[in-house]
Amino acid sequence: MTHYIGIVHKDAGSSYGISFPDLPGCFSAGEDLIELERNAIEAIELFLDDQDAADFPARDMNEIARSREADGDDHMLMAIPYIRSGGRAVRVNVSIDAHMLAAIDAAAKRRKLSRSAFLVSAAQNELAGVH
Repeated sequence: MTHYIGIVHKDAGSSYGISFPDLPGCFSAGEDLIELERNAIEAIELFLDDQDAADFPARDMNEIARSREADGDDHMLMAIPYIRSGGRAVRVNVSIDAHMLAAIDAAAKRRKLSRSAFLVSAAQNELAGVH
């Protein structure tokens, strides 16, 4: 999993904004930091959707922080996870408590998802820190 470093800005009376020095032209916004993170994840996915992610290597947060120190503007950095999806499906064998599996199946059914789709969605949310 790659983490792209976003530069977060917040002006008085405005939403939070985020831009990515390693992804030119990729930006997003959100009313609070939780919404900002969710929207930033989506912005990166859309930006890299038809791109080769290898063409956009993610730099270390410390390197970006050092390059921003000279600017002197008020900002913070946020690490946003990126996992390329759309690869081939792979069958796996996992062990899960029977009661937990029943709860997963019931939740998947309520959302009209297969067990696999539900588990992938839950894993993506967990990896992205969306709770």
